[in-house]
Order: sequence, then structure tokens, then C-alpha cells
Amino acid sequence: MSQFDSKIDVRALGKVAVLMGGSSAEREVSLMSGGGVLQALRARGVDAHAFDPAHADLSELKTHGYARCFIALHGRHGEDGTVQGALELLGIPYTGPGVMASSIAMDKIMTKRIWRFEGLSTPDWRLVAGSAETAQAFRELGSPMIVKPSREGSTIGLTKVTSLGQCEQAYRLAAQHDPEVLCEQFIEGDETTCPVLGQGAGATALPVIRIVAPEGNYDYQNKYFTDVTQYHCPSGLPEDEEREIQRIVVAAFRTLGCRGWARADIMIRAGDRKPFLLEINTSPGMTGHSLVPMSARAAGISYEDLCLRILAGASLDALQGRS
Repeated sequence: MSQFDSKIDVRALGKVAVLMGGSSAEREVSLMSGGGVLQALRARGVDAHAFDPAHADLSELKTHGYARCFIALHGRHGEDGTVQGALELLGIPYTGPGVMASSIAMDKIMTKRIWRFEGLSTPDWRLVAGSAETAQAFRELGSPMIVKPSREGSTIGLTKVTSLGQCEQAYRLAAQHDPEVLCEQFIEGDETTCPVLGQGAGATALPVIRIVAPEGNYDYQNKYFTDVTQYHCPSGLPEDEEREIQRIVVAAFRTLGCRGWARADIMIRAGDRKPFLLEINTSPGMTGHSLVPMSARAAGISYEDLCLRILAGASLDALQGRS
């Protein structure tokens, strides 16, 4: 029996808080994710309730007898280790990676340093302070270049720079969201994403999704609020490329110490078909446009069962060993 076929005792899960909303720039998307998760868990008989940390103190989770939390928060104070740390102190198991893995994965620069050290391919980058350093990075990395905040998600504050004249404005936009600004070499080719479920040696990649956005612009609007982006799952990639992407994302997941679930984004360079890791999301979206549910469906896992299985894997760092 696979990890996806095991039976889950819903009653043993206890009273569940679905953490959604929060105070990050991704609040709107988080409310959509949380609403979907809440409905799915209730459909499976879970005693689930909405909980918005922007409107209630986390200590109330203990007061009101919650046994575990499904984290449907995105961005800062949701997937950066802070909420995870609070839940550790409260002793309430939660979904997704723990404090350290969440904190590292939220920081794209730290993530890339670890991946590079571990021999995993990721586009070349520069950490910049000011428009002059951004211009220098453009000279070194070439055109196009991506400029983005180091610790934001959903392409917030991101600019694709194709000329020196764009560097100042691109830096200022990114710096509005984070004092740490990342300049990254742009990889031309197929854009893909791949979720991982499980933990340690049992971590398993789901089917790869190939993303085709209008003019290659997979931005915040096209991610969540339009229907013009095309998602191919099955990906249509050669079988050996699909397997290699799955291998790499599991390695990236384990290298950062992730558990539960996450989703990694990968570009396949057109010239030589080499895959490059961009980032890993430790609290991926669960909206109607989201990619983890899409990939899970291709693996025969319904949205409701996906939510239930993620919830059943809720844990605390204190209960985990290093894998």
C-alpha cells in the first residue's frame, strides 16, 4: 500500500484550524487558498475552522483547543518560519516544513547558496544594494535579467530587465518589498513546476506541470486572476526529462530539510535542455488556479484527499529527526 492509499482516521485529527489571510502581500491569495482547504476538509468530515492571524492572536489556538493547524498562509509571517516557530512554542502540530526549512526556503538567496553548495543547478545571481549595483549585475549576468525581492513570493516586485535603463526602476520596485534584492540570470526555455509530498526517504514527486504564459509572462495576474495561461499536465516533456526534474525537486526538498509538502519551480534551458531550480514554495497555493492540486489530480489524488493527507502529516520539529 502506497503513502497515497493509506486510510486516515478523521476523528483522530481533532479540532483543526486552517490558518489563512494573515498580513503579507499575498493575503488575498491566502484567503482563496484557505477557503478551498476549509471546504475540502469539512467535506471529508474534519472539524475544521477558519483562523486569520491578522484578526486573532495565535495564542487563541491553544485557548480554543485546536489539535493541529493547516497552514494556508503565503509569504511573510506565513511561510517564513515565524508562524511555524509560534506553533512549536504552543505545541500544536502544523502542516508543511518546519521553522528552519521554512525560513531558508523563503530566502531565495540562502536557498540558492545551499543548492549551489550541494551541486544542484540554479541560475547565477547577485545580491545588490542600489541601482548602480543592479546595473553592474546586468552587465555581468546579461540580458534578460530578473530583479526581485529575496523574500517575497507570487512574482511580487519582480521585473524582467532587458536594458540598463530599466535597472533603477526595477531595483526600486523590488526594494519596496524587501531590502535584500536579488538579480538573477534569466533562463530561456520551458517553465515547469513540480510538487513533492512526504518526508525524508519517503518524499515523492508528483507529475511535472509545464507552464505556457502569454509572452512568457507568468506574473501575479496571470497566476491567479486570468485563464490565459496554459498548464500542461501531463507535461508533454520527454520521459527522461520528466524523471530528471522529479529527481532534482526531491533532492532540493530534502537538502533544505523540508517535510510534508512543497512545490519547486524549474526552468529548462532551451539550448541544452538543462534544468535549473528557481525556488521552492513551502506553503503553495491551493486556489482554483493552483498547481499542486492540478498535479495531484494527474496522480489520481482528489483535492479533498490531497488536503486531508497534507493535514494528516502535520507535525512539530521536536518530533522530527534529520533525514
